[in-house]
Parts: sequence; C-alpha cells; structure tokens
Amino acid sequence: MKPKVIFQSLGLIDYQEAWDYQEKIFKETIDFKIRIRNGETDLKTTNYLLFCEHPHVYTLGKSGDVSHLLLNDQSLDEHHAKFYKINRGGDITYHGPGQLVGYPIFDLDYFFPDIHKYMRYLEESVILTLKEYGINSGRVEGLTGVWIDGQKPSARKICAMGVKSSRWVTMHGIGFNINADLSYFSHIVPCGIQDKGVTSMKQELGREVDMNEVSEVLKQKMAQQFGFEFVK
Repeated sequence: MKPKVIFQSLGLIDYQEAWDYQEKIFKETIDFKIRIRNGETDLKTTNYLLFCEHPHVYTLGKSGDVSHLLLNDQSLDEHHAKFYKINRGGDITYHGPGQLVGYPIFDLDYFFPDIHKYMRYLEESVILTLKEYGINSGRVEGLTGVWIDGQKPSARKICAMGVKSSRWVTMHGIGFNINADLSYFSHIVPCGIQDKGVTSMKQELGREVDMNEVSEVLKQKMAQQFGFEFVK
C-alpha cells in the first residue's frame, strides 16, 4: 500500500501563522504515534504536504549565525520584512512572494526512517521539476539544496532546504525560487555560504513562470519520488 498524503495550499500566509499550523499538525502526529506505540489505536498517522508563499521574511535555523542577517530592526521595517529564529536545521534564509515554500509533515516510518535519504529525495523532486522546464540542476557536495552550475564558480542556489524531525516526523522543508525578488538575498549571507549566489526560475528562463503550474509539477514529482498518493 502506498503512503497517503493530504495536500493543502495555504496561499500567501504570514510566516508565524504557517509555523503555528505546522507545529499543531506536527504535535498531533507525534502524540498519535505515541498512542499507536502504546496500543491505544490501530489507525495510522496522517501525512500532510503544505504549499504556500510568505510575505518577506528571514528565518534563522538552530545552528545559524545571527550575524548572517545584514539588516537591523529599522532596515527590516524599511524592507517590510520580518525576522524569526526558528527550530529547523540550517542557517539563515529568505522567503517571500514568488517563492514556492513546501512543508512536508511526513511520518517517515511509513516511508523510510532516514533523514539523509529524505533530504536527497526532496532535492531530487526539485531537480526533476526543473528538468521539465529545461533547467539542468543538481547538488553540491557537502551542501543541502538544489544548485545550478554547482561545480563551477558561477554556482547559484535555486532551492534551499531546512527541516526538523522528531520520532521520524518531519516539518519545515523547502524554499524554491520561482519568481522571487532576489534582491532580498543581498541582505543576508544565504545559508551561511559566502562564495555562491542565488537564482530563480524567472532569472534562468528570462520570463515569469506560472507558480500554480510549477506547484502541480512539483507535487507529482514528489509523489513519484516518495511513492505516495494524494487523498482528500
């Protein structure tokens, strides 16, 4: 039996609101796993895939360096941006309109209990999505995310990733630059990496890209890669 996943599109949503919603599902899933382990139910946990966009926001992971944010409070206000220290792995990143954010809240016990493999599957789903648009991408040894020209001096990241997991339940996820305003990345050291750039599908293709279309392609690539099916 294929794992079942409920997809929800949250649209343009405040970061804190989306984070709270993730935390609610994450906690409910872990609590349910404890009930299963205690023999209180023979039902299975529910997997979710949330897609959204955020207003301008910078987020710093647990292992991040706050000095990688190059704006003070006043400058954040001037750029209509917020800043949060959050509970995922990784350093600092940017989310904003035109970036597709994906939050899989998966119980990996029904997929594979391997976070390294999970991250590689997320990357591969994005790589396969980009291939549909004629964009060749890949990985950079020792770094997470999806890159264009990863082995060249012109290396640039098109999709950042950072996750949290507990009892093999995941949250947080990916920030995939579709039509994002890349100037906002100039106010941080993205993911703590100082010698590589960032890019977007718009920049690579020289045109605006249909966000809904990319969302549908990525959904299907994830379903194929992870071997799940969507349910209502």
